[in-house]
Amino acid sequence: VLARRRRGRRTPPLSLLVVAGSGGHTTEILRLLSCLSESYSPRHYVFADSDKMSEAKIHSFEQKRAETFPSSQFTLDRIPRSREVRQSWTSSVITTLYSILYSLPLTYKLKPDLILCNGPGTCVPVCVSALLLGLLGIKRAIIVYVESICRVETLSLSGKILYYFSDYFIVQWPDLKEKYPKSIYLGRIV
Repeated sequence: VLARRRRGRRTPPLSLLVVAGSGGHTTEILRLLSCLSESYSPRHYVFADSDKMSEAKIHSFEQKRAETFPSSQFTLDRIPRSREVRQSWTSSVITTLYSILYSLPLTYKLKPDLILCNGPGTCVPVCVSALLLGLLGIKRAIIVYVESICRVETLSLSGKILYYFSDYFIVQWPDLKEKYPKSIYLGRIV
């Protein structure tokens, strides 16, 4: 999926939806994006409305990227956070459902070809929305989940959920590959 070039032919652009998360998640996803060609355009970034750091990091990344790819296009969108750290399971079900309902029209509007995420809780509502659009026959998006480098022995909560629904589930440690056979082990990629 990430290397779709053929000899002599230029591939059409792929609309990419990137789910960013506060702190390390955004840093990791931007490192991964720095390896992608200009074919992944436009890039639509989605992050939680309470995330104060991601927007600045994304703007800085895109400014640097524009030096290499001047026709680079991107958008920024915020959605309600599905789950706060240490939030109770009961209330997180309600906030996640609210976030899914908020994500559905956004995902419908953007209609991405590919969704790339790496573990923030915000990725679950976005991916569920994309799955619903695919089930309804509106638009099928490929979901690529890259588990965070800090997850050495167990998956994150988002990873445990999206392991069953993602098209490609990438881990960065061999122990995770052994525990989760559907995953793809590529070594350290971020």
